[in-house]
Amino acid sequence: MSRTLLASCLLVTFLSSLPATAVAEDAATGAGSGGGTAAEDSSSNFADGSSTTDDKPSAPPKKKTAKQDGFDPDPEKTWGTFYDPQSVFCGDYDCYKILGFDHETWGDSPPDSKLITRSYRSLSRRWHPDKNRGKQAKDRFVKINRAYEILTNNEKREEYDYLRDRPDEYFHKYGSNVLYKYAPKSDTAFVILLLLSVGCAFTWFAQKAKWQTVADRLVQASVEGLGLKDGGTEESLEIRDEALEMLAAKREAEKIVAAEGSSTPRKKERLTNKEKRLKEQDELRPFVVKLVSEMKDFGAGHHQPTWRDLLVVKLAKVLPALFLMLMTQGKYWTRRARGMSLNDEEREMLTRRAVGEVAWYASSEEDRKEMIKREVWVSSEALEDWREW
Repeated sequence: MSRTLLASCLLVTFLSSLPATAVAEDAATGAGSGGGTAAEDSSSNFADGSSTTDDKPSAPPKKKTAKQDGFDPDPEKTWGTFYDPQSVFCGDYDCYKILGFDHETWGDSPPDSKLITRSYRSLSRRWHPDKNRGKQAKDRFVKINRAYEILTNNEKREEYDYLRDRPDEYFHKYGSNVLYKYAPKSDTAFVILLLLSVGCAFTWFAQKAKWQTVADRLVQASVEGLGLKDGGTEESLEIRDEALEMLAAKREAEKIVAAEGSSTPRKKERLTNKEKRLKEQDELRPFVVKLVSEMKDFGAGHHQPTWRDLLVVKLAKVLPALFLMLMTQGKYWTRRARGMSLNDEEREMLTRRAVGEVAWYASSEEDRKEMIKREVWVSSEALEDWREW
């Protein structure tokens, strides 16, 4: 009895010392077959679950990728941007983000020199050209060193933080990277020809506008029948008389045609004096415009444009006119120095300067003689007396 109890205790102790999986397999095998084959099979399995069978080779361990290792192969994407066209600091990148800091997230606790140095050492070891054979390793290592130099220099770092949101002050102090370059060289002859063509067109239309201004005033004075005291001229009165004759002839012809075509006379419209006057002006205007358009020159330079008004022709006349003016002026001062009296040519020159070229050309021959006789160039009073005369 004591021997049986002792054997049972030893068996319990032995079974408790075995692994749970082995005991379970042993029990299951013993229950199914009751032989020692199950014990042999269970003893062939190791604790780590591997098998001694060579049916399937074990898979090689997977290599860790750059991202799984915490390594960014393209760090420029996270370096941010900064307005630094002259590369005074870190160029186009943010010095803080190069070293792994973000100024938008640290709040009131910016990184101190210890954190900056720690991050710099880690990044410099990673991107040192002797340890990293990448194509851009050297360039990135230089940028990391530059960011470290800026952020560990108190003066530079303070200026960098100040200019972050003040690009206008950066531009005022360091300038911009805008480079000016000349456009491709143009053909000089073509440019000169183009400028002369534009200039000729401008002078032609300017002269046309000058003539049209006087023509419009003359048409208005003729149509409205303005007298000499009301702003009209002898010319406008003559044009009005001629236009009235043409209008009368037209009305007479219309009467004849109406009489031949219809036996019943038309009833006359009852119009007020103002309506009659306006109607007559409307009928008279086409004849006046036609007569005025036939007038090529109103005098005083107000003529219809011709080839003589082109810029190239005017430029060709400049040098001779300038030479003539200098000769005339030199001759005038020479005669004054010799104490000689004014001749007719000098009197005319002084008169034209006093009254102006427009008034001189607009005046008749008798008025010009009167100007010279009154010596309007002597004083302003003489010129006013002539204008009142």
